[in-house]
Amino acid sequence: MRIAVTGASGKTGWRVVQEALGRGLEVTAILRPSSIAPDGLRGAQIERLELQDSAALHQALQGCEALVIATGARPSIDLLGPLKVDALAIRPQAQAARAAGVKRVVLVTSLCSGRLLHPLNLFGLILVWKGLGERWLAESGLDWTVIRPGGLKENEADLEAEGIVFSGPDQQESNSIPRRLVARVCLDALQNPAASQRIIEITSSRTQAPGTLADWLAS
Repeated sequence: MRIAVTGASGKTGWRVVQEALGRGLEVTAILRPSSIAPDGLRGAQIERLELQDSAALHQALQGCEALVIATGARPSIDLLGPLKVDALAIRPQAQAARAAGVKRVVLVTSLCSGRLLHPLNLFGLILVWKGLGERWLAESGLDWTVIRPGGLKENEADLEAEGIVFSGPDQQESNSIPRRLVARVCLDALQNPAASQRIIEITSSRTQAPGTLADWLAS
């Protein structure tokens, strides 16, 4: 199985690539022409393109069965960044995925996505645009899953001690989760049909009993 990961140079994206390679998947890592390729992309096929370049994106997705969209606006003085990345860039990715015959798409957004009254919206209405991106993906006709993580942590020490808290949409307000666990849940969602057409919120805690996405979906 070959999957594609957009936003592969980002802190979550390269972990998705690395975890996928560790599971024996073939990976096409898609990043912007100016992005620096992290060490975590070693072993992946790297494609450099702008997401608005439909022809290049369609070509890069050829032969891929699934796509993980890990793109996300980074803090900057450009207040239109979230609109461009978290909303407007989702539609061409969905269109290219359909044209290339991609079967499954997982989109990483954020807790409280779509909410207007939230402090994070001081950064270019980022949650508003993430919600719009989610809606466009849901309307695309693709087989989709949205993963909404809490605050993203870099720390990867003692991950086994972190139990993941799963929920449906708009049930969790805060808390955090290591990026590595987000990457693993994205891949679990790709490979579990029960995750299809669902918004799944995730955070983690050392007081939460260990459990998997499959366990939660079954319950």
